[in-house]
Amino acid sequence: MILPIVAYGSPILRKVAVDISHDYEGFTKLLEDMWETMYNSNGVGLAAPQINKSIRLFVMDSQQIFENQEEDEKGMYPDEPGFKGVFINARIKELSGEKWSYNEGCLSIPKVREDILRHQSVTIEYMDEQFVAQTKTFNGLTARIILHEYDHIDGKLFIDHITALKRTLLKRKLDDITKGKINIDYRMIFAK
Repeated sequence: MILPIVAYGSPILRKVAVDISHDYEGFTKLLEDMWETMYNSNGVGLAAPQINKSIRLFVMDSQQIFENQEEDEKGMYPDEPGFKGVFINARIKELSGEKWSYNEGCLSIPKVREDILRHQSVTIEYMDEQFVAQTKTFNGLTARIILHEYDHIDGKLFIDHITALKRTLLKRKLDDITKGKINIDYRMIFAK
């Protein structure tokens, strides 16, 4: 089932999410719904707070970026062909490499894109969809998506990484999103 995406301005997007256990009620269905919602919204990642659940869960798929690359983009990123995975109760262990800029957007903040600096690599501990503990290092676009989604489970948004001046310049757009004054092609829940 395609779920509505929580829009900027909702308090749940600013909460630090809580861990879950393997017996979380309706987990399999929730995961299916998250994948369906992410792909329906043309996203490459989706965190549980974005669907109104304050739990430490996100899904991401950087493989689709590489599958849809233009010829002149091939070989630009070290993580090709990408990674598709589920991250439960994730905790960042280490950030490394140079910070690099990339133009990011967010399903909860539609039609707003900004260049964001993030580390090249992230080492992260998490459980996969089978609740098997993993520790892996990711880099490139995959690391960037993981860091973006990880921010969501920590109550942060990508616009927190831009300057105060840029945020001020975005204020009207952000206010319009909060009030639902935006046309988008996927379902959203707006702050009251």
